[in-house]
Amino acid sequence: MSAARPLTTLRTIAAIAALPLLALTACGYGSESKDNDTSKVAAEGKKLSADTVRIGYFPNLTHATALVGDQEGLLQKELGGTKATYSQFNAGPAEIEALNSGSIDIGWIGPSPAINGYSTTDGKGLRIIGGSASGGVKLVVNPDKVKSLKDVKGKKIATPQLGNTQDVAFLNWIAEQGWKVDAQSGKGDVSVVRTDNKITPDAYKSGSIDGAWVPEPTASKLVAEGGKVLLDEADLWPDKKFVITNIIVSQKFLAAHPDVVQAVLRGSVKTNTWINANPDKAKAAANAKLRELAGKPLPADVLDPAWKSIQFTDDPLASTLNSEAEHAVKAGLLKKPKLDGIYDLAPLNKVLKAEGKSTVDDAGLGVK
Repeated sequence: MSAARPLTTLRTIAAIAALPLLALTACGYGSESKDNDTSKVAAEGKKLSADTVRIGYFPNLTHATALVGDQEGLLQKELGGTKATYSQFNAGPAEIEALNSGSIDIGWIGPSPAINGYSTTDGKGLRIIGGSASGGVKLVVNPDKVKSLKDVKGKKIATPQLGNTQDVAFLNWIAEQGWKVDAQSGKGDVSVVRTDNKITPDAYKSGSIDGAWVPEPTASKLVAEGGKVLLDEADLWPDKKFVITNIIVSQKFLAAHPDVVQAVLRGSVKTNTWINANPDKAKAAANAKLRELAGKPLPADVLDPAWKSIQFTDDPLASTLNSEAEHAVKAGLLKKPKLDGIYDLAPLNKVLKAEGKSTVDDAGLGVK
């Protein structure tokens, strides 16, 4: 970065480095931080080393492990007499701030805020302790204006926010086509229009954008409005898998209450097993939780295709997190982060072994 760069630009880049994965956080589901009453789930069994564990997540389908685990009491069941309380967040910075301040202990969150949260605390704030979901991101376009991938050039394509995970992915894809775009302004061979997910469908209907590179359920909302899926981001990744949601924990809580952390991970693994074995029931449970949190469920023509595009997995897909960080650096939106030690997968692997499942890898980015 040039020392001669204007101060405003430096501040912009610093702000971008702190931007998280929005992955549906702007879809209008839930409040900024809303505590959820868990009294309906009776805590039974022995209390662990903490009276309470405070869990955060987004009220979004890519966080369905937490939605379903909360709704069905599957997380609480593993915690026994230790009570789980839940807070919902509409943006990654708020959740990271809550984790750093001690307002929550464990959270479901996307890769970009996990990277930023780790980097901005010099590796002292959080650890990624598990995976949750992969996929659920698509390029949806107006089929009357965009017939093929080469037709994206010269068009106005929305992403959720400057520097968020989908924005970085789209900028990286643009560069791979040999096209030029100024990352900060979004101007160039493609006009990248940063648009809040909750208004993207209206922008599409009005014709102010020609398409969007967005997560679910926004992608399926656009399809319901007549859009066409031109590209599924999963097709760009090895084995069609890339991390969209991780589980993080404050290092302080992990050190003080490893038994509680392991119980939450056990609940997460069992929830993912139940989701994958009972997809229709799980989809209904997730939508029921969304209805409770937001006052309305997702309609079937949005819920069904959105759900199908998300894979629920215990594997944090560590190698793809590293790639996502590299894409942000290449786009000029992030200084190269030091990610060594961001993962501590020992508690998860202990749970997986106990459940007779394969262990997962930290891609060399684990605690030494």
